[in-house]
Amino acid sequence: MTTTAEEILADPVGLIVRLVSNVEKHLEPDRIRGIVCTLVRTRAGRRNLAQALHDDQSLLRTGKPPAPFRVAKLLMALHEAGARDVALPRCGECGRPRPYVGSRAGGRWGCSPCFDKPAVCAGCHQERRVVSRDRDGKPRCAKCPDTDGDPVKELTRLITGLDPGLDADAVRTALETATLRPAGQRRLAWAVTARPELLTGAGHEAPTPAVLRFIGELVAAGAMKVVKPACPRCHGVKALSKLLDGKRICRACFAKHAAVPCSRCGAVREPATRDAAGQPLCPNCLIRDPINLEVCVGCGHRQPIAVRLADGVRCNNCRPKETRECGICGRTAPCEISRATGQPWCERCQQRWVSCSGCGTVAQARSGTWEEPLCAKCTNPDPAFWGRCPVCETTWQLSTRPCQRCVLDQKVRDLLGDSTGAIGPELTPFHEALTRADRPDIALAWLSRSIAQDLLERIGHDERPVTHDILDELPPGKVLAHLRSVLVATGALPPRDERLIALEKWITTTVQARTDPAERRILHGYAVWHHLRRLRRRLGEEHTTRLQDLNVRCHVTAADNLLTWLAHEGLTLGTCTQPDLERWMADPTISYRDETGHFVRWSVQHRHAHGLTYGTVRWTGPLSTIDSEKRWADARRLLNDDTLSTADRVAGLLLILYAQKIATISQLTVDDVDISGHTVTIAFGTSPVVLPAPLAALVSELVATRQGKAKIGTPDDVPWLFPGGHPGRPLSDSQIGVRLHKIGIRPQPDRSTALFTLASELPAAILARMLGVHIQVAVQWQKASAGDWAAYAADVSQRDIR
Repeated sequence: MTTTAEEILADPVGLIVRLVSNVEKHLEPDRIRGIVCTLVRTRAGRRNLAQALHDDQSLLRTGKPPAPFRVAKLLMALHEAGARDVALPRCGECGRPRPYVGSRAGGRWGCSPCFDKPAVCAGCHQERRVVSRDRDGKPRCAKCPDTDGDPVKELTRLITGLDPGLDADAVRTALETATLRPAGQRRLAWAVTARPELLTGAGHEAPTPAVLRFIGELVAAGAMKVVKPACPRCHGVKALSKLLDGKRICRACFAKHAAVPCSRCGAVREPATRDAAGQPLCPNCLIRDPINLEVCVGCGHRQPIAVRLADGVRCNNCRPKETRECGICGRTAPCEISRATGQPWCERCQQRWVSCSGCGTVAQARSGTWEEPLCAKCTNPDPAFWGRCPVCETTWQLSTRPCQRCVLDQKVRDLLGDSTGAIGPELTPFHEALTRADRPDIALAWLSRSIAQDLLERIGHDERPVTHDILDELPPGKVLAHLRSVLVATGALPPRDERLIALEKWITTTVQARTDPAERRILHGYAVWHHLRRLRRRLGEEHTTRLQDLNVRCHVTAADNLLTWLAHEGLTLGTCTQPDLERWMADPTISYRDETGHFVRWSVQHRHAHGLTYGTVRWTGPLSTIDSEKRWADARRLLNDDTLSTADRVAGLLLILYAQKIATISQLTVDDVDISGHTVTIAFGTSPVVLPAPLAALVSELVATRQGKAKIGTPDDVPWLFPGGHPGRPLSDSQIGVRLHKIGIRPQPDRSTALFTLASELPAAILARMLGVHIQVAVQWQKASAGDWAAYAADVSQRDIR
């Protein structure tokens, strides 16, 4: 059940309506709610009114002060609406109920006769009721008005003499628009006639805001000599709505002057309020405070409120937007009016980050078109038009909130920093990589994920230096893998072969799953001392590829399956006979036949099994269909189809023209490509290959425009020809295979066709040097293609080299 204190914070209007309805029986609750919402529009005012009525519910029946003046205003509004049971507000001096009372400090409201204290009149020197004041500010009674000239006429003569383009009627109209009351008009006239320079640039020293309104009306009426005053701090001609040190300044300069660090988010901004401890809170933290959330009438959830309408409050997602044609993308969608251009723009364009077509910087689009967007500086190059981010004071924007880059910086400091926001030196490169990303919105979206926040908090609060071992203690997953790759790319961690580490962990888990010690020892020797040892020797300084990892896993899985089958049959490797092995081979449900044969032969060689044989099948050529026509058709399509991405076209052409494996294509770097004038070569093996003109143009374009999907922590000097989704890493061979499949390229059969054709046209030695394949592989493909190069050496020796 909701307590009264919680109701005051969550639904103050509902509490006020309930308290008033308990007393007033002649007004409907909906009518009372409308009066309250119209009378008090701010959340704080409604809470104060609800608190006052809750603390002293007799106010509705007695109307006696002291109490907040909002209570008196509510009582007067209720009586104007026809209330009969609630009391009229009573004067705090005479105690009489009055239809109208004025406010006074301390909640002692009262009527005019009691509030209007007599003073000594400057004319008759008698103590009388004050009805006006003269130009010196002295009181005057009703019988002694100030007769020292007509200030309005003096003002009119001054302005018409200064600017002949204005007549007396224009001056009078501007004066009446600036202030309605005659007393205010006299004060304004006295101030201007005493200091005429207020009209010609010194308006920031105006004693009252009415002078500024008067100047604005004169300028709007066509005045040429009267000028609007500029802000004395930023020198921009704008509304001077704040008073500081006796001078009127603009809202933005006052906000900068009053800016202090928010006690919650740390943003340096003008405080919107202060908490119970007196600490400043910025507007963002104020509206997002749980006690300030309200139920949106659109979605029904408690949300920060964006707008208050007649039917209730609405959050930012439910605020009504007019469906119009967006001035940037041209589509018809719910739009708002841009304050920068005055044109409608949709939410998609408001959140869009682009490379500006004017200056080339990566920033949020503020105008232009969908194809040629413009940033804020290119939309309006006038520095005075835009505000600045209140934190960094660098980003040009109209919003008073911190820019996304500053919000990102503060969020990273909260996660990784200590109590003062300082970040350790080992994590400083990672912090800089996040905050300097071209797209801070993507980094914010990544940090908003609960898993990423939890990982960064655990890293930031860990007093030990960040290492791979510490990351291995965290819950594994894609977020941790991406975080590790960013840390490696930014230099916070050294590079590590993650595939090999994962393979070692998988082998350890698989071996430990064997309950029989003898089987565990055999599987450990086969997996670790045979396959892993050979793999490490082959890798050297390189990292494991996907196919190498898959090859080891298949062989270890095959061995594990055979050991499991033998245990189920009551056998071991030592007791298994050839008939038992052939009975296993006859089972149609078994898998990994070739890999199992390798394990059997290894077991016999290492004397774990005896008398077993498992034949091998020698490779005699490709099993798939050799379709040369399809090969050339695919090549023509990739060379001429501009709708495909350049990366996909180059990868596909390298596969079907030069028989390159996907694993080799993914590891190509820009150093493997040599562009010298109009000649482009690429090195697959020891001898570079000169690329023909159409393919050379595509490779040159790829080198110039290559860009991976990693937006966080990507180094500036990425060497890969095909950058990947992880910072500092190439596109994986599996992803290249998926992309080639989507455009109709079948990597395995298409590469076989290419190798078959090339082997029939080139000697094995040249094929090996140019394509980077092993000489024995080249010889086998030459034999499979029936290529006859036996006389090639003799033919070369007889050529005329002159």
